[in-house]
Amino acid sequence: MTKLKFALLGHPVGHSMSPQIHAEVYRAHALPHEYTAIDCPDEQSVSRAIERLRTGELAGLNVTVPWKRVALRLADVVDPSAATTLAANVLMREPGGRIVAHNTDVPALAECVKRGAPRAHGDAIVLGNGGAALAAVVACKNSGSEKVWVSARSWQSSLPKAEWRDVGEFRALGAEPFTWDKPWELAPFAAARCVVQATSAGMRGKGGGQELAAWLPWSELPRDCFVYDVVYNPPSTPLLERARKDGLPCEGGLSMLVGQAALAVRLWLGIEAPRQAMQELAARLLAEQNP
Repeated sequence: MTKLKFALLGHPVGHSMSPQIHAEVYRAHALPHEYTAIDCPDEQSVSRAIERLRTGELAGLNVTVPWKRVALRLADVVDPSAATTLAANVLMREPGGRIVAHNTDVPALAECVKRGAPRAHGDAIVLGNGGAALAAVVACKNSGSEKVWVSARSWQSSLPKAEWRDVGEFRALGAEPFTWDKPWELAPFAAARCVVQATSAGMRGKGGGQELAAWLPWSELPRDCFVYDVVYNPPSTPLLERARKDGLPCEGGLSMLVGQAALAVRLWLGIEAPRQAMQELAARLLAEQNP
């Protein structure tokens, strides 16, 4: 069997567990393939890596922050999953060399919300205005949320909404933006079935986790509101710690990481990934990194 090479593009990527998670898939299916992480500090390095996919040197690419929108732009064909979110986290190569952009973050996160939210319907609140937040808006809608509210740190009431960065993209998805500095003016919290934190705040090596946790008006959230943090390292972020303290159902981003990886494997290789084994391996690796 031909050995295929897959890779993750992002910056930084040294912390990523994706190589180990995908190696678990290859081990389970007795495949000779390999998966590596490629640090891309600028768009030129992203373009060079995608050219390696185009020539067939690489068989498939995952894309993580901050290059999901760039990956979409550099692709030749955009699958509806990526067109909806304006971001791509999976790139495939067609036999002729054309690059097809997909987004597996959306179905992976939708699965997590459907599984974790006690209520099937209600509103959703998404925090962030990057590619992950766009995916979260679509995922919340696909999981049953009736209305999706979204806010980001830079969306201040002192600026006209038209000047909020990327606000038009969220409105195009049917989301309702609200101000970060005066969120109570719209009070979207009381009807929330879920809150999805879709920024890097609280990620290992980054700050902002405590401030973000303190920003949410916890007393206004329904007692069955599901809190999901897309950050998976560390396994317990300040947001999740506060949610547990308030007795709210909550979950970290490890399940989304495994889910989107399994869906990427299905696209590239047409096989089902051993999700339980991948999840257990990832949890062990996280525990070793966070003793």
